[in-house]
This record gives sequence, structure tokens and C-alpha cells, in this order.
Amino acid sequence: QVQLVESGGGLVQAGGSLRLSCAASGCMFRIDTMGWYRQAPGKQRELVAGITSGGNRNYADSVKGRFTISRDNAKSTVYLQMNSLKPEDTAVYYCNADLWPIARNGYVNYWGQGTQVTVSS
Repeated sequence: QVQLVESGGGLVQAGGSLRLSCAASGCMFRIDTMGWYRQAPGKQRELVAGITSGGNRNYADSVKGRFTISRDNAKSTVYLQMNSLKPEDTAVYYCNADLWPIARNGYVNYWGQGTQVTVSS
């Protein structure tokens, strides 16, 4: 069964850092774009950062200069390094990826289960 498994959330003080990881597991031909979204209470889910299979990155304006997305294709894993965290970064962070399972005829979009990030002031 193809799935995304996240880790690395937690509680941190403002100005601190956290690193999120998301590993794709299961039988797949390949992985295309991977990314991170977040959803704060009462707000819509929003894109935080994305990275293509070729390494092209994009970021939400609110995290530019503070967050860095990267991926290790050999480990089928995407990372989100979050520095200079602010209370407004508090949210559930979700991993998202386009995976090609061997049982399917093309890419399927998958979501992780979410990991809580809480930044205290």
C-alpha cells in the first residue's frame, strides 16, 4: 500500500527551528512533485512549499527566507526545515505528493496524516 508518513512536528518557542520529514512507502514506479501544506484552526489549507522531481522549489510568501524544502530521491523523502518560527506558523502540516503506484496507470495524489506544529510566543 502506497502511503506518506510524516514525522518531526512538535512544540517550539518563537524563533526556534523544527524539521519535518515525509517518507513515501510502498511499491511505486516514480515520484513527481512533493510538497507541504498547512492548516491552522478556522483557516483553509494552504501551500507552504513544493519541490519538483527536478529540484525546482516554490514557497509561500509568508515562509520565504525562513523555510527550506528539500528531497532525497533515494529515500523517497521530502523535508521541510523551518527556522525563525513564529506563532502564526502554528498549524497541522500535511505532506502531499504525486506518486505512481505500480498498480495504477499514472500518478495519484496522496496526503500524509498530518503533524502538529505549535509555536509559542
